[in-house]
Amino acid sequence: MRIAIFTDTFAPDVNGVAKTLHRFTNYLKSKNIPYQVFAPESTTSDLFSTHIHRFMSIPLFLYPHCRLAFPNMLKIKTQLQHFNPTVIHVATPFNMGLCGLHYGKKMNIPLVGSYHTDFEQYLNYYDLELLKPVLWKYMKWFHEPLQRIFVPSQTTKEHLSEKGFQNLSIWSRGVDHKLFHPHYDRFDVRIKYNIKKPYILTYVGRLAPEKNVSFLLKIARSLPDHLRHQVHWLIVGDGPLKESLQQESLDHMTFTGFLEGKALAQMYAASDLFIFPSETETFGNVVLESLSSGTPVIAAKAGGVKHIVRHGQTGYLCEPNSIHEFTQSIIHLLENLHHRLQMGYAARNYALTQTWECIFDKLLQDYETAVSETSETIQLA
Repeated sequence: MRIAIFTDTFAPDVNGVAKTLHRFTNYLKSKNIPYQVFAPESTTSDLFSTHIHRFMSIPLFLYPHCRLAFPNMLKIKTQLQHFNPTVIHVATPFNMGLCGLHYGKKMNIPLVGSYHTDFEQYLNYYDLELLKPVLWKYMKWFHEPLQRIFVPSQTTKEHLSEKGFQNLSIWSRGVDHKLFHPHYDRFDVRIKYNIKKPYILTYVGRLAPEKNVSFLLKIARSLPDHLRHQVHWLIVGDGPLKESLQQESLDHMTFTGFLEGKALAQMYAASDLFIFPSETETFGNVVLESLSSGTPVIAAKAGGVKHIVRHGQTGYLCEPNSIHEFTQSIIHLLENLHHRLQMGYAARNYALTQTWECIFDKLLQDYETAVSETSETIQLA
């Protein structure tokens, strides 16, 4: 198996797609499976490396974590001919993905792809609903040649199936249990951010409209007085809404900026609850990281998140934008220490079953099936 990956976002970009693909390439390296990545340039990495080929690019206006690349087609063709991949994986539907699609068809290389982002939902938050028919027409055209379309959750699979997509398979996500665990010293975070309140509620993610982060302020203000003044909020992440959120924020609400690695893991572990109001997640990596850290999650019952959180066992799923359900869930768990600890224990145990190794092993099996099916189709033709 020789794998060529075409993507419009890759490490060190900060998003679920980039992190997942980077972890996958690390897995391939550990298994001595040859791979090549074709991706846009990054401002914090070299333009070229042994396995990663980068091309000039600009940020995509709707989703800045993806970049609009200007690929060198001749160079890509030469690299592919030299590498001779068994399969091409197109991870995003923009310029780099289009290159992978083009050369897969032209060179008769089996094509698979993955669907990571619910752009239809994003259009709702940017007042671009009129573009939905155009979006779906393009997305169906882009994905039609693929032998397999990998989606991160059952909800996404059902949604795409209703839209007429075929050859759908679930490619779930795992979590680094050694990094995200509940055994950090909680006081390190309290000292660093001068937290004196009894409870810490945390959000981690991009501070952008499609993440519904403004709803966090509504939740914070809706807590009853006896709890509101005992809570310190930690808002982890960066994005276009950060400045406006800070201006409207409560006194005991700290914006930490972007965090990763141990600093992020410590944040989860120090928190009493993780609050996640986003309705646009196809999976929800940060939710699984919180569960792995032994921190119960209160999240919107939408998208892929509703398949991660077990309602009443590892957290609560609330109707999207229901201030009442979010606040009541927070009140209940903050006032019931025993139940909160039980949930944290169950959350950690569930997360321990979500291993990257098994997930990537299955992905390779799906690759092999797609390659076999392509070979059979060519022989019949």
